[in-house]
Amino acid sequence: MLLLVWALATVWGSVVQTRWNLQALVDAGVSIPAGTWWRVIGQDLVGFAPVYGGILAAGWLIAFPVASGLARWWPAGRTALLASAAGVGMVAAVRAVDAVAPMPVFIDATRGLPGLFAMAAGAVLAGGLYARLTAR
Repeated sequence: MLLLVWALATVWGSVVQTRWNLQALVDAGVSIPAGTWWRVIGQDLVGFAPVYGGILAAGWLIAFPVASGLARWWPAGRTALLASAAGVGMVAAVRAVDAVAPMPVFIDATRGLPGLFAMAAGAVLAGGLYARLTAR
C-alpha cells in the first residue's frame, strides 16, 4: 500500500511542477499548444518523477515512523497524523534539497507557498489514503 500511495504522490508532484512551469511560460507570453503540454508532462513523469519520488521517500522515511508512533497514543488521530506527516515530510525533504542545491531552489514550483502547498497537497492526500487503506 505504501508503494501505491508513494507513486500517487510522486505523479501528483511531477504533474503539478510541470503545470507550474508551463503556466509561468504562458504568463510570460509564450503560446504552448495542448499537445506540447501533454508531451512535457509525459517527459517529466519519466525524467523528473523518479528524482522527486526519491526526495519524497526520504522525507517519508522519517515522517511516517514518527506519525505511526504518535498514533499509538492517539489512535483516533491516525489518519490526520499520517496525512500531516506525509505533507510535512515532503516539505522538509524539498527544503533540505534546496539547502544543498547549487541553484536557489531545486523545484521551481516550490519557490513560493502556493506551489509548495500544491505539491504538498498530493502528499497529504496520499498519506490520508494510506491511513485509510491500512486501517485495522
